[in-house]
Amino acid sequence: MLVSLVGSALAVDGERLCGAGRGTAREAHARQVAVYIAHIALGLSYTEAGRLFGRDRTTAAHACRRVEEQRESERIDQFVDRLERAACRATFQAGRA
Repeated sequence: MLVSLVGSALAVDGERLCGAGRGTAREAHARQVAVYIAHIALGLSYTEAGRLFGRDRTTAAHACRRVEEQRESERIDQFVDRLERAACRATFQAGRA
C-alpha cells in the first residue's frame, strides 16, 4: 500500500523502492519519503521502516532526517503532509476490512 502510494505520487515504479542498490536519484528520493512516512505517520521504528525497503535502521534514520530538512520548503511540506494523511487513511481502512 505505502509503496504504491508513494511510487504513484512520485512517478516511480514501486518495485524500485524496495530493490537492492540506490537506483536513480528519483528512486532514492521516493524511497526516503516512503521510509519517512512509514516511521512518522505509521509509527514504525527505524528498524521496521528500513526493513520494509531492504535497508537498515541507520539508513532509515538518515532518510527521515533528509525528508525533515526538505520539509522546510512549504511546497514539499504540503506534499508530504498529503501523503502522510493518505497513508494513514489507507492503513485505517485496511485495518477495518
